[in-house]
Amino acid sequence: MATLPNPLPKLATDLTGAALGLQLPPGRLLDATCEDESHGPLLWLADQQAVPGTWAALATARRAAGLLPVVLDAGGRHGGPQMWELTPDAMSYPGDHDADEVLADLWDEYAAGETEEEWPGLADTHAAADTLSADDPDAVATDIADSLLDSGGLLEDPRLALVPARRSADVPAAIGWTGPVNHEGDTARLCAVLRSWEDRFGIRVVALGFDHLLVSVAFPPTTAAEAEAVAAEHFAFCPDNILQSGDSTVRAYAEKRLLNQPAWHFWWD
Repeated sequence: MATLPNPLPKLATDLTGAALGLQLPPGRLLDATCEDESHGPLLWLADQQAVPGTWAALATARRAAGLLPVVLDAGGRHGGPQMWELTPDAMSYPGDHDADEVLADLWDEYAAGETEEEWPGLADTHAAADTLSADDPDAVATDIADSLLDSGGLLEDPRLALVPARRSADVPAAIGWTGPVNHEGDTARLCAVLRSWEDRFGIRVVALGFDHLLVSVAFPPTTAAEAEAVAAEHFAFCPDNILQSGDSTVRAYAEKRLLNQPAWHFWWD
């Protein structure tokens, strides 16, 4: 995967972040997977659980050092990210893929067996575009992160991490996250879809667990028709969201989980 210059090695001798103009809480660099393969520092991970306000406190990392925040689950039966199979060298570059083509391929491979419909194409976002001046995606991400950390439940041991990446949508591929491996082996292809959602719906990658992903959504679908169109994208992106959610139809999923919802959650079996 094409990468940016990595500022994380500068933290090796000073984890306070002073060399990067930061004031970091206690933490450490993570540069190994469960197979003990070294790729150089992949991310900085806080030692303590994240709480509301932690995300906002590290907002300067993006401006000062090009490091993007994400909340990682350091608990659960799979352990923390140091126990995950993180393989950034095996990832392609999200910018080399077209979101519509990726979703069409996944629709043909997975969703077509559940429906007789052809891939409908990317959702029209005219309704969402009308709200572009009303909501700041980064502010929405902060609110969703605070809500996640305040409510608990989704993540057993949430820790804030900082990742060198061009944009939030690239974070999963940048750390070589393999959570969707049973669905798509190259996470960068899914990040190409996340880039499209970033452009069309103002999403930000807020949290990652071993096999699940949470994004904030600044401009969610505001009509039933648009929500149903976006649900088709979700079906291709993560079929388990619909097939194992208890929602009997794509329409039910759209109305319950997408319409005017400021966050989307995905889980791959």
